[in-house]
Amino acid sequence: MLQNLQLNLSSFFRESRGSALESSLRKLGVEKLTKDDVQKMQWEALEAKIGNWIQFMRIAVKLLLAGERKICDQIFEGANFNRDQCFAEMATNSVVTLLSFGDAVAKSKRSPEKLFVLLDMYEVMRELQSEIEVVFEGKACSEMRETALGLTKRLAQTAQETFADFEEAVEKDASKTIVQDGTVHPLTSYVINYVKFLFDYQSTLKLLFQEFETGSETESQLAVVTTRIMQALQNNLDGKSKQYKDPALTHLFLMNNVHYMVRSVRRSEAKDILGDDWIQRHRRIVQQNANQYKRVAWAKVLQALSVQGAPGSTGSSTPADLNSSGVSRAVIKERFKAFNTQFEELHAKQSLWIVPDQELRESLRLAIAEVLLPAYRSFIKRFGNLVGSGKNPLKYIRYSPELVDKLLNEFFEGQQYGEPKHQHRL
Repeated sequence: MLQNLQLNLSSFFRESRGSALESSLRKLGVEKLTKDDVQKMQWEALEAKIGNWIQFMRIAVKLLLAGERKICDQIFEGANFNRDQCFAEMATNSVVTLLSFGDAVAKSKRSPEKLFVLLDMYEVMRELQSEIEVVFEGKACSEMRETALGLTKRLAQTAQETFADFEEAVEKDASKTIVQDGTVHPLTSYVINYVKFLFDYQSTLKLLFQEFETGSETESQLAVVTTRIMQALQNNLDGKSKQYKDPALTHLFLMNNVHYMVRSVRRSEAKDILGDDWIQRHRRIVQQNANQYKRVAWAKVLQALSVQGAPGSTGSSTPADLNSSGVSRAVIKERFKAFNTQFEELHAKQSLWIVPDQELRESLRLAIAEVLLPAYRSFIKRFGNLVGSGKNPLKYIRYSPELVDKLLNEFFEGQQYGEPKHQHRL
């Protein structure tokens, strides 16, 4: 008779408490969803549901299921039957419903933006693991324990695969977006922000990498993943830089983007993972592209300020038409005109280009000025007398060195400037 009473009580417990638990989960907003249901959701809606699910998991495991387990143990303490079995039968439907959403997300189509919510979900499952072991102790509850553990591993696996997907997507990004002004490409800022977010999950990533033992330290695994992503970005940028017809803009674009990568790494936790060698190596790439830009962009201007190889006097030249260097007035006029034309073209074009980092922008202008201004001053000093005493000296010496220096400060601002005003000052 006592045994029948216990059986009736256990049956009543399963039905009443099981129904109460399911009702509590419904009131929270827990719903059973499939992979197809998840796949059809807009990203914003899915992201919100994942955030809710994480909270539901904490409430369900720490409060609801833990509370039901306590009630079960108290009611059936000393009873001559398997109370673990009773609890398992009572909780199974609720646990299946609760975990179904996590399973659906883990099995749904992978995409880069899902990585961080996958890590959030994985993190909460690891956080609750010890409590799940306690709540679902005993052989009768082993299936629920294993289901929860299986979800944890599936989330880890999907996150791991999403890493690989992201690296490949960065390398193969075929967007035809050309930043006409040579500034930082949207892909660069997107990838760098993505990597920064990764470092907010360092402790979670260490746990995740431990799921797939490879014999290497988790820090080095994170470094390998990060290095590969950064290299994929650089490879893609190299390809995008070839879309520019002007080689000077090619080098300016690479300089801007690699500098953005270096600066971002130096200001984040990534510097400790990637290391000083990575930073120094990429700083050299920035400098190499800056040097190449100067060489390509300013070669013709500097060539105009050189008389090396210029034709000397002709039979009709008078001594007044010649400089002490033996260069004719006509040649000097052509060189000044060439300088004016080349400089004005560069000013019109490159004032529209952008170097977004102020320090880099000023450094590049200074590097140009250090080469251009001494050459221009020297040219005026040597040959200005051949054209400065004529009827229209402004036709040839349009810009004083001071004005050239001032106009250089309009380069790389991304602004349309009017034609430079001529200012003759020797």
